Amino acid sequence: MRALLIDDERLARSELRRLLRAHAEIEIVGEAANATQAEEKIRALRPDLIFLDVQMPGRNGFELLVDLPEPPRVIFTTAYDQYALKAFEFGALDYLLKPIEPARLSQALIRLQRPNEDKFAAEKVAPAPENVLRESDQVFLKDGERCWLVRVSDLRLLESEGNYARVYFADNRPLIPRSLQTLESRLDPQLFFRVSRQHIINLRFVRKVEPWFDGGLSLWLGERDPQIKVARRRAQELRERLSL
Repeated sequence: MRALLIDDERLARSELRRLLRAHAEIEIVGEAANATQAEEKIRALRPDLIFLDVQMPGRNGFELLVDLPEPPRVIFTTAYDQYALKAFEFGALDYLLKPIEPARLSQALIRLQRPNEDKFAAEKVAPAPENVLRESDQVFLKDGERCWLVRVSDLRLLESEGNYARVYFADNRPLIPRSLQTLESRLDPQLFFRVSRQHIINLRFVRKVEPWFDGGLSLWLGERDPQIKVARRRAQELRERLSL
């Protein structure tokens, strides 16, 4: 697949070129330092894919895409997470934050082979079932007009609210339109544990455990999170997972 690197920072282009050496399926056909250069090279070189920075002198990455009659497939590469929602509205294949991690780049390139693969997001959820999200992966979450890019390892609690799920990370609790069962199939069972019909917890965030009714357990995660009740049937397995 023929790719064009578009970034106003020479070092950023060099680093991306270095990372792409591990992917023989990608042929880098050129580089551009701004939207004007990029437009000319896209017209001349006809790349299948562009790696596109957002903030550049003159026109930004989004303005470039608007000006292209038939833009190639695009993976955004940027140091700013606030443009994620807009990037996906432009049909981006992925949105990579600098410094780009090799694992995230590999994940983005896998999606080139599966263009219709869903994302773990407000409107699209996670990779295909065989691709469980890893700790270092980032997920795109949207609740109304707000959106976030969050590492999977930072998700501490998922709570069912009918056909929706409330996702707890840092001080945020967005509500996304996916069932807990759907999200559970995308999460690494070594890190996440379904303690009840209502809750999935990140085992690393458990900070306090107390006995509860009839052999069950009470759990505390974040300071302002709800107290989690675990019935006896699940409590024994949880004790083993937590080495209690």
